[in-house]
Amino acid sequence: MKRVMIIVISLLLMLITACCYGAGRDSIDRRTVASLDLKSIMGTWYEIARFDHSFERGMEQVTATYTLQEDGMVEVKNRGIRDGEEHISIGHAKTTDEPGRLRVSFFWKFYSDYNILAIAPDGEWMLIGSKSPKYLWILARKPSLPEPTLRYIVALAAQRGYNVDKLIFVKQTN
Repeated sequence: MKRVMIIVISLLLMLITACCYGAGRDSIDRRTVASLDLKSIMGTWYEIARFDHSFERGMEQVTATYTLQEDGMVEVKNRGIRDGEEHISIGHAKTTDEPGRLRVSFFWKFYSDYNILAIAPDGEWMLIGSKSPKYLWILARKPSLPEPTLRYIVALAAQRGYNVDKLIFVKQTN
């Protein structure tokens, strides 16, 4: 009986170790940009593409406006149109020790990672991910990007392990 207990406990420990080791592991490269001037990303960004998720489902003409506050926090105002009706959500972001990582909250004190994975040298576009491989955004300073630029950004996302076939390209008005 003692031997059976030892085997069962050993198997349980191996199962727990395997589950913990594999939990949350994926092949996504979440490294953020090496440096970031926070002021350079302030202003309005147009959502060019995203993964589908419930809080933006069916939205068009989506923008995100970042405003630096006196306390160093960033107001995040997301705006979009769904079924002809404007929807706005306002949250806030705080910086972290990692230059391209912000912590964003739209609900009370529940924060999510907002990882700036790549940004154009001229600051005209950003590739954004999160802690989860389920979230990815391509943002730009204008409502559209030249096709070669967009293909380049999508290729960057694919190289980082994102399933770019899941991207939804957002209808914007020019």
